[in-house]
Amino acid sequence: MDKPNIVLITTDQQRFDTIAALGNDTIFTPHLDWLTQQGVAFTRAYSDCPLCAPARQTIMTGQHASTHGMLDNWGVTPNGCPTLPGILTAAGYQTRAIGKMHFNPPRGHHGFEHMEITQDYFRYMARHFPHQRPIDHGIGGNEMAPALDTVPVSQTHTHWVVDRAMNFLETRDNTRPFLLNIGFFDPHPPFDPHKDFWDLYDGIEMPEPVYGDWSQSLEDVPQGYMEPTYWLNSVHRFSRKQLAASCRAYYASITQIDYKLGLLFGRLAELGLMENTWIIFVSDHGEMMGDHHMGAKVVFFEGSAHIPLLIRPPADTAEQYLKLRGSQCAGLANLADIMPTCLSLAGAAPPGNVKLDGLNLLDMAEGKVSRPHLVGVGKFHMVHDGRYKYNFAGAGGSELLFDLENDPLEQKNLAREPGEEDTLNRLRRILYTQLEQQGHPAARDGQLICVEEPRSEAEVRAHGAYPAFETPAALLSIDPMPLTGA
Repeated sequence: MDKPNIVLITTDQQRFDTIAALGNDTIFTPHLDWLTQQGVAFTRAYSDCPLCAPARQTIMTGQHASTHGMLDNWGVTPNGCPTLPGILTAAGYQTRAIGKMHFNPPRGHHGFEHMEITQDYFRYMARHFPHQRPIDHGIGGNEMAPALDTVPVSQTHTHWVVDRAMNFLETRDNTRPFLLNIGFFDPHPPFDPHKDFWDLYDGIEMPEPVYGDWSQSLEDVPQGYMEPTYWLNSVHRFSRKQLAASCRAYYASITQIDYKLGLLFGRLAELGLMENTWIIFVSDHGEMMGDHHMGAKVVFFEGSAHIPLLIRPPADTAEQYLKLRGSQCAGLANLADIMPTCLSLAGAAPPGNVKLDGLNLLDMAEGKVSRPHLVGVGKFHMVHDGRYKYNFAGAGGSELLFDLENDPLEQKNLAREPGEEDTLNRLRRILYTQLEQQGHPAARDGQLICVEEPRSEAEVRAHGAYPAFETPAALLSIDPMPLTGA
C-alpha cells in the first residue's frame, strides 16, 4: 500500500464531553459521531499544559510542555527543533497548514511547506468583502458572554478553513501523500456562532455547571485556582441563565464546525481519498464553562484539561486497525502522542538524538503500550495515574485529590480524607520528581514551592497582568510547603 494521507483536525478550547456519541445528549455532532463510530475514541486524553500555544507546540514536537519549555502564550515558539510537518516534509509528504496554528511568530512554518493561517482569513475578508466585518459584535477573545457572528455563514472563519482545505485536496500534488493540518479558531471565545446554528438550540435546556464539596460557593474555592477566571472572563459573576446562554453559544459553535466537517468528509469521499486517509480529531485544551465557578482554561480540572481525541483509520487498512472501529480506549493519552502516531503511520522517524515524550496511540488502543501516570505543568500542576488525579495550585499551594473512577465530575476532595494519605503523598512525590528533574523553581530541597495566594479578584487584577504570578522571583520568595511521605 502507498503511504497513507493524514488529516489532522484541531479545534480550540473544546471540552471532552461535547460529542453526542460519547454521551452528551444535548449537543448536535453528527460528523464527530461518525468519526467515533468509524474509529477509536480516547476517553482519557489530556492536555499537559492546557493553554493554546504550549499545547500546539506539544502537537508539533511530540514533547510535553515540561520538555519543550513553552509554558505560556507569550514566548517565541522554539524554532529549529524537529517537528511533525518538518519530518514528514523530509520524508516526501506534501504538508499544508490551514487555519489557526498559534505559532509565535505567526508565520514561522516549523516544517510546513505552505500555510494559510487565520491572519490570511482576515486579509481575504478585507480584500473581497470590505463591507463585511467579522467579530464586529464587541465581545473579546476571552469573554464568555454569547454573541452572534457578524458575517454570512459562507464568510465565517469556520467555513473559510474548510473551503481552503477542500481547495487543497482538489489541487494538491497527487504524486505524494499529504499531511493536512486544519485548525479551527472555535469554540474558543468569543462564543459567536452564526445565527443558523444558534437557532438549532432554541428551546433546548443546557446542562447545569458542576460544583463540589470544595466549590459550593465562590468563597469555598481555593483562590489560587480562580486566577484565570478573574483575569480572563469573570464568569463567576454569571447567573445560571447567563451560563446557559453561554453554553448554548458554545455548543452552537461546535455544531457549526461539525456541520462544515461534513462538507470536508464528503469531498474526501468524492475524491476517493477515504480509502487511504487517516483522520485525527483533537482539541488543544478544554473550557471550564462555569464548573466550580470557573471559566476558560489553564487549570487542570476536567473541563479545562480533558480533551476529545478521535482517530479514524482508512477504509483500506490492516485488519488490526479495522478492529478498532467503534471502540474506546481508556489509556492515559496526551497531545504528545499525536506526533509519534503520525510518524509511525507514515513510516518516518525523528532524528536519533531527539527523544519523544509521546506514545503511539494505535499501540495504546491495542493494549501494547501505556503510561502509568501523566504529569501536567504550568501555572498549575497535575498528576493523573489513571484513577486518581492530584491538583496543585502554583498560587497558594492548595492540594485537591479526586478519585475519577468514582467521582468523574471532581465533586469530592479527598486530599484531607482519612485513609487517602498514601495516595496523596505518592502523587505529590511524582510531581515533585518531575519538577525537580526539569529544574522548575516550584521544587526545591524536597519541598513544593508556591507563590502567595491571591485573596480576591481585586488582588489578582492589582498585579496588572495575569502572568505576573508565575515569575521565578515570586516563586522563590514564599515559604515552602513540606513534601511528606515516601
